Amino acid sequence: MRRIARLERYTSETRISAAIDLDGTGEREISTGIPFFDHMLDLFSRHGFFDLTVQAEGDIGVDNHHTVEDIGIVLGSLVSEALGDRRGIVRYGHAVTPMDETLSEVSLDLSNRPFLVYNVPDRMGVCGTFDTRDVKEFMRAFSGKGGLNLHVNVRYGENDHHIVESVFKGLGRALAQAVSLDSRIVGHLSTKGVL
Repeated sequence: MRRIARLERYTSETRISAAIDLDGTGEREISTGIPFFDHMLDLFSRHGFFDLTVQAEGDIGVDNHHTVEDIGIVLGSLVSEALGDRRGIVRYGHAVTPMDETLSEVSLDLSNRPFLVYNVPDRMGVCGTFDTRDVKEFMRAFSGKGGLNLHVNVRYGENDHHIVESVFKGLGRALAQAVSLDSRIVGHLSTKGVL
């Protein structure tokens, strides 16, 4: 049975329609109005082998912040819905991803107890028109709505584009590992008996 979810979220700041298939092949159709962010979501989908559709309109004339954060809310909600009761999932995922001079580490637990640890260089700035500080807001929203304990640690890096790209590739790879099913897991991989 395919693990698929669809969601629309309309606010006074954004209009978002999105869908995910956790058991896909990495097919993507992404349009957020923010080209750099489209590229990052494309990498997340491709490296996680998730089929992903995101159509978003936001108040990007003011700032990208609302659109980026709200897409995090929607994608986290989609992952949680697609996982259902989370039975049989591996639950944990980890990826160490090099990108030229950058090395990042993304670790996560689909525990349904959201928490974000986000360690990137303090000097992160702007890529084109994209404020890389908005990545943290995306990750916070994504982990909160997705029920992820999410740790992002950039070990080193100089180029902001490479840093963010490494993180999004790692997020896709770590999440793909965590959502995978293992026939040896009966119920939940938890001593509590529930996630």
